[in-house]
Amino acid sequence: MHTFPKHIFVGMSGGVDSSVAAYLLKQAGHQIEAVFMKNWETDDTDAYCSSAIDLADAETVCDQLNIKLHVINFSDRYWEKVFAHFLDEYRAGRTPNPDILCNKEIKFKAFLDYAKQHEARYIATGHYARLQYDHTGIRLLKGRDFEKDQSYFLYALDQSQLTHSLFPVGELLKKEVRAIATSLGLKNHAKKDSTGICFIGERPFKKFLNDYLPGEPGPIETIDGEVIGQHDGLMFYTIGQRQGLHIGGLKGKAEQPWYVANKDIKRNVLIVVQDNQHPALFKQSLIVSAIHWINQPPSLPLNTHAKIRYRQPDQACIIEAIQPSDEVHTQHAAYRVTFKQPQRAITPGQSIVFYQDEICLGGGMIRE
Repeated sequence: MHTFPKHIFVGMSGGVDSSVAAYLLKQAGHQIEAVFMKNWETDDTDAYCSSAIDLADAETVCDQLNIKLHVINFSDRYWEKVFAHFLDEYRAGRTPNPDILCNKEIKFKAFLDYAKQHEARYIATGHYARLQYDHTGIRLLKGRDFEKDQSYFLYALDQSQLTHSLFPVGELLKKEVRAIATSLGLKNHAKKDSTGICFIGERPFKKFLNDYLPGEPGPIETIDGEVIGQHDGLMFYTIGQRQGLHIGGLKGKAEQPWYVANKDIKRNVLIVVQDNQHPALFKQSLIVSAIHWINQPPSLPLNTHAKIRYRQPDQACIIEAIQPSDEVHTQHAAYRVTFKQPQRAITPGQSIVFYQDEICLGGGMIRE
């Protein structure tokens, strides 16, 4: 499908993956331009953000590869489409994953719109994922490097977005990408992969969130209802969390770590247990809200596999509709996912993504 030269805009992050993606496309004879997306207004002045460094790296690589670089500010759209949702989810006591919404609304929507306005036919990124074309449309596949596969973060993309997208490093292993960058003498050939939420960077998460959503302290209870401490606000904790609970030296209690087992939003109570394998940390099933299917919705019930967090091994499960048949696959539909094996720390607000072998079917947000 991409044999003939195309006009392609590459999302250039300053990292090695997008840099090699741009190089590969240029080597294939395509007309390449690069775009650096600025999504957070405080990047340039905040000590915890690396945007200025990333931009400098992107500029250096583009100079080395002789590619024109555009710098675009999407911060207003990011605030409206991604960050506002991020705050709403934390306010509701859930733990969101803004990177998934960023891909859907910014990288593969705002950026794609910008590229089309400049008469580019495709956008490309450094994601480790692959695309397959058949009579059903475009299928999203896991990257060949399963250790780096990023299809989990791309499940919310639709056919119109994938039709105009390219993932040049999806067929490569990470070590092969670094080897190419090293052979080219690219400045960022050994640059560490970015981690964490893009707009938070390396700053203390609790302090950052508290600047926007002041915490409401409340009691910490054992699963038996005994008060053993005080939390700083339910939004600061996630299911399965061990660090930051500040519980210890309790009379009559074993000196074992405590883990967050649940949040009682109505009572503003954090419920904790001891033992990493406590039964309260495990659930056999979950409820997921409106699932986005990348291709045609499958018939239900469906036996398949799923991940409830990035890099988790695929887990066998069955998806069943839990509403009248005429509401299945509507935006209000809800589904029950039952796993073959109980899953630890199922977290409302996070995404569950479904797979059949290496094909990413789609996913949705965990509600309970």
